[in-house]
Amino acid sequence: MLSSYLSLSRHGIYYFRWPIPLSIEGKRATIRISLKTRCYDRAGDLARHLASCGRLLRENNKLAGLRQSEIREKVQAYFRAQLDQYLDWLDRHGLSKNALEDIRCEMLDHESYLDMEMVSDKYLPVRPFLRKSGLTAQNWQDSHPMMQRELRKGRRDLLRVVLAAAERLEHYSYEDAPTIAPSPPAPPLPASSPLGAAVEDFIAEHSRQWAGKTIGQNRAYLNILIEYFGPDRLLATINKQDASEVKKVLQALPASRNTKPKLKAMPLMQVIKEPGHKKIAAKTINSHIQMFKMFFDWAERHGHSPHTLFEGMKVKKDKSSDSERKPFSPDQARLIYTELTENLSGLVRKDSHKWGMLLGMFTGARLNEICQLDIADVQRDGDTWFLNITDEGDDTKSVKSKAGRRKVPLHLELIRLGFLDFVGSRRSGTRLFPDYSYNTNGGYGRNLGRWCNESFLPKLGIKQPGLVFHSLRHTVVTRLGQANVPEPVIQCIVGHARSGVTQEVYLREGYTLTQLKEAIDELSV
Repeated sequence: MLSSYLSLSRHGIYYFRWPIPLSIEGKRATIRISLKTRCYDRAGDLARHLASCGRLLRENNKLAGLRQSEIREKVQAYFRAQLDQYLDWLDRHGLSKNALEDIRCEMLDHESYLDMEMVSDKYLPVRPFLRKSGLTAQNWQDSHPMMQRELRKGRRDLLRVVLAAAERLEHYSYEDAPTIAPSPPAPPLPASSPLGAAVEDFIAEHSRQWAGKTIGQNRAYLNILIEYFGPDRLLATINKQDASEVKKVLQALPASRNTKPKLKAMPLMQVIKEPGHKKIAAKTINSHIQMFKMFFDWAERHGHSPHTLFEGMKVKKDKSSDSERKPFSPDQARLIYTELTENLSGLVRKDSHKWGMLLGMFTGARLNEICQLDIADVQRDGDTWFLNITDEGDDTKSVKSKAGRRKVPLHLELIRLGFLDFVGSRRSGTRLFPDYSYNTNGGYGRNLGRWCNESFLPKLGIKQPGLVFHSLRHTVVTRLGQANVPEPVIQCIVGHARSGVTQEVYLREGYTLTQLKEAIDELSV
């Protein structure tokens, strides 16, 4: 194999390649030098020598960086020229109260960045400074972070002089007037972290326990906080009144913000004012608030924030609506079963549609759990055939929770209909339903879900709000409950977490396949 620094031209000559570090504009280039040899060993020796020289220069910034005295001289010259412009403007126009407050806030931000030794270009005029000082992006990189720190100090002290000059213009001096004792300084804020950095730490810590889809969803929830407050807002400055305002924003948030391009491009405070859109449901609002509370609880425990927020702030659930998921009626379930098994209307054109729907009807498994099945997930223990629902194997396989990893016995009707023969016909591949492709948002179940909800159910004449593929799962839970199957057994079959000391401690291993098989065979269409 060629070294990563070597490339072979079409003429058989070896070339040395070396990446030039990133510039301030984010561009990257690579130098390419002919080694003028066709001998691989000779080219390797030359490449190793040149690479060692490159690493030495790259790792020792002192060889290329400016001295601190040079940096300070350029920073002072740059801001001295700016100061004259500021003072001339101040003399002619004055400054509004809002401008004065902005100056004070920016000064505090500069102090915070310096105290925490954070590497950030926030509020810094990097490009104008380099241009006026005759420096290059490479100079900036070679002298980073020292040049950044000195530039921040210069900007802070410039604002300090401007603020002092502006405050002098706000008052008149009368020597004979009695002196007024200055008001005591405001107590300093307790130590805290910027919101954006704390959110990244929180997600990094919890991402080991979350599935990929859950990470994306929770990040989207927390991004609402970052959009509202800004990533640099210190957690100590966010109080209960702020949390209450965030709750109002959630209640005004359109449900279609992430699906409609027009709404997706709008800032948060603008999109909540856009009329004519349905708002997110109370359940979704409470999911946001639960994540916010979890984040602030974690931030307080880890010293990122002096307090917790969003305790007891959930909203009341919406009244039942027609769009809530519900089970199929017995007549509807029999119609679906008949069409899947006899195909009287010719709606079922793929075996994957037929068996995907029947598995949902007789196991209560989730849409993605069915569509991601491997052939090897159909297993046998003694006389009992079962589905091994798991996230093991392919990295794209997932389950909703720990309880989602389970073994679901095959209903006797599935075996009678020939499901095992269907499995045998797929033995040449790996996946049971290879025609269901993976999607980062919907997993493997997107195609089957669309076929069921947008084609099959409407053409059968039973499509209603709240009746979708997931209704098969509701139907299984309902019918098993009506057949007097104990709730913990139903929870084991459909992958819900069992609760209570008896179930969580004393019956931690769950129920046997035989017990689950007897229960699921109680299900009838």
